[in-house]
Amino acid sequence: MIVGASPDKPAAQAKFKQKYDLPFMLVADTDHRVAEDYGVWVEKSMYGRKYMGIERTTFLIGPDGKIKKIFRKVKPEGHADEVFAALASLP
Repeated sequence: MIVGASPDKPAAQAKFKQKYDLPFMLVADTDHRVAEDYGVWVEKSMYGRKYMGIERTTFLIGPDGKIKKIFRKVKPEGHADEVFAALASLP
């Protein structure tokens, strides 16, 4: 199962999901509680301005609920192939 989470409101997520025809569920983490629990709500910097935001990260979680692999600072280009390769190597 694939689940995407972001601090965006559900309406914004629905538009994003429709625009990109995403075949998976998006979860609104508007209070960023999930992001904080997973350690991906971090201080970021752009043009010298510091702010809090999500570090784009993928977690592979096994059927036992345990994290099997973490991909940090994900770049969308080629990431799906990385994830598929990791899934294929899991027992």
